[in-house]
Amino acid sequence: MNIYLLTGLLCILSFILTLLIRKYAAKHQIMDIPNERSSHVNPTPRGGGLAFVLTWYIGITILFFLKYIDSRLYFALLSGLLLACISIIDDLVTLKPVIRLSFQLITAVVAVIILHGIDPLVISGITISSKFLLYPILIIGIVWFINLYNFLDGIDGYASLEALTIGLFMYIITGENSILILIASVLGFFFWNWPTAKIFMGDVGSTQLGFILVILGIYFHNISELSIIHWMMLSSLFWFDATITLVRRLKNHEKILEAHKKHAYQRIVQSGFSHQKTIIYSIIVNLPILGLTWLSIEFPSVLPLLFVINMIYLYTVVRLVDKRLPFR
Repeated sequence: MNIYLLTGLLCILSFILTLLIRKYAAKHQIMDIPNERSSHVNPTPRGGGLAFVLTWYIGITILFFLKYIDSRLYFALLSGLLLACISIIDDLVTLKPVIRLSFQLITAVVAVIILHGIDPLVISGITISSKFLLYPILIIGIVWFINLYNFLDGIDGYASLEALTIGLFMYIITGENSILILIASVLGFFFWNWPTAKIFMGDVGSTQLGFILVILGIYFHNISELSIIHWMMLSSLFWFDATITLVRRLKNHEKILEAHKKHAYQRIVQSGFSHQKTIIYSIIVNLPILGLTWLSIEFPSVLPLLFVINMIYLYTVVRLVDKRLPFR
């Protein structure tokens, strides 16, 4: 089967499934009700991420049987089904954080075992190869990215657009078929999630996107020129905002397990920007990041310098947001 035909069909499937789930959620009152921490004002159907999650697993399974995907990558990604199941339950009946975290850890460990971990990290001639150091960091990093992607899914279209942006860049660099499946799956949902969103993806969608993207990052580190440091730069818009916000909240002695509206993207909306304007600005902010990532791939010797520039750039963006609406 032609990969581009398959991609188109999967995009249509995701679009239709999202419509059906939206109708089902509205009929059975599976709604996201606004509260004081919400960035939306109207009750909105949720759980739409199930549409692209189902499409995604159908797509990569077809790739597997067509032998268009490495079996190791396929089974590592397939371990995300456990995460999807617990996230669906969490969307319907809110689970305790310890339960969610336990399943996320199990999923991360299984995926790392299937991938055989991560290859040694080489930065400017310095090699880090200790499994006792890399493996714990890797597992914690996977769980953190799963959760931070969930944290950053707070306004219409934002998490979907970031997945599409990262996916498109990774496809250009690697040409990996599975990324086309991801793009097609999310794109069909994105039509319904564009501001003003007609449905939200829910935890089943946001946690799955975080998992898929970080597993792809590890896999490409092991087999291609796209190292995990390049991937960190590529995804830095999300993890930098989530991490600096967490550090600030810890510094303020806040209860970090409580929901809040203090991420930079949320404060931009609170300052008066529409959801649509905010995600358009996110594209603009992402462009220099994409440029720095590309340069770091083309000129590996200056990767550390470009990584630092990337961090300074994002910190500057956060400080500009602080001026518009201070972090309190």
